Amino acid sequence: MNKKYNLRSICAQVISQVIDKKQSLTTVLSKRKENISDKDKSLLQELSFGIFRTLPLLEWFIQQLIIKPLKGNKRIIHNLIIVGIYQLYFTNIPPYAVLSETVNGAIIFKLSRLKNLINGVLRQFQRQKQILSKKANHNKNNYLHPKWLLKKIQQSYPFQWKDIIYANNQKPPMWLRVNQLYNSTYDYFILLQQSGIESNLTKYSKCAIKLKKPCAIKNLIGFNKGWVTIQDLSSQQCVELLSPKNNEYILDLCAAPGGKTTYILEIAPKANVLAVDINKIRIKYIQDNLNRLKLYAKIIVGDGRKPHEWILNKNFDRILLDVPCSSTGIIRRHPDIKWLRKPKDIIKLIKLQYEILESIWPYLKNNGILVYSTCSILPDENKEQIQKFISNHPDAYLSNNIESYKQILPSKYGGDGFFYASLIKNNTTILN
Repeated sequence: MNKKYNLRSICAQVISQVIDKKQSLTTVLSKRKENISDKDKSLLQELSFGIFRTLPLLEWFIQQLIIKPLKGNKRIIHNLIIVGIYQLYFTNIPPYAVLSETVNGAIIFKLSRLKNLINGVLRQFQRQKQILSKKANHNKNNYLHPKWLLKKIQQSYPFQWKDIIYANNQKPPMWLRVNQLYNSTYDYFILLQQSGIESNLTKYSKCAIKLKKPCAIKNLIGFNKGWVTIQDLSSQQCVELLSPKNNEYILDLCAAPGGKTTYILEIAPKANVLAVDINKIRIKYIQDNLNRLKLYAKIIVGDGRKPHEWILNKNFDRILLDVPCSSTGIIRRHPDIKWLRKPKDIIKLIKLQYEILESIWPYLKNNGILVYSTCSILPDENKEQIQKFISNHPDAYLSNNIESYKQILPSKYGGDGFFYASLIKNNTTILN
């Protein structure tokens, strides 16, 4: 492939699209990676994710180096300088390459007159890096979270908040889910060893393996044959709590992209599974995942608040309800969440979550099980939602299981931040 692009300018544009246009980093990167080499795709991902993990620190560095902020059409140069500083501070890329490629990025934006400014700022940062680093260590920017979210986490977890913040700022571990229809977890663990991929088993999930270092999908034995799926440990535990059985009628609501749908069917291949999601684009991924794993589920585009529009007069034995949430438990996987999410979003999500839960509850059979889950660590989306729901619904009970009601916090050695609660419907006393 002939290189006819400047990767640093692409990265600066990614920052602009996320910060200024409020687009998801994952979505932006998927488009920006088109027509660039595989090696540069990896570097673009590393730079972009790293920048959003450490954005307050990078912005603070720039404030120390530039007296007059760059505004208007020059704002893209501000982002280009962020890309340069990140490389100089966090990567092993040779400084001469950093300066050359970053400065040349200005040409792409037709702002060649600012090349000297970029070069000057980056060279100044090189000279002052140690001094600035020491000053930064005494600055609250080292928490790398917006103030409102940091305060909310501190209030919710007064004794654990530092551990949560630390975990949020790390690169996430890569977890696999072994398809037992092809291999046992231990057998696949051995296959990984034989292929030179180091990994660990865990006692917390029967199908999970954690890689010591993330690797490319193409290096995973049997991935295209459906032998293994990439899925975080906490997400796997959620489906295991649902405990699906063959021949049951099971609803996976808010199902995209389908990781939990496919796990339901791996556990219970003869279950009748209905996967529903409101997002017409993301729902296509459910079918892609089913095809790779050679599994079948009925897929419907539908609004969880209006199940009467898509449910055909049949109640469910089990319902997995993974509601839309703040995603504050998976910040290490999606660091742009810190900068996209706002306090008002939490209020709207809490209302939406309760509406969906209340709307779907009538369609659960008596003695049926509903697992409510989020990838959030905020109590008002989790524990408080379930407490409110149970108090308002006399036929709703927590399952008699120590694992049925659990808040998982992000961990260096474990899974992502996650919450789940297993509810049983029992309306016998109401009927009597």
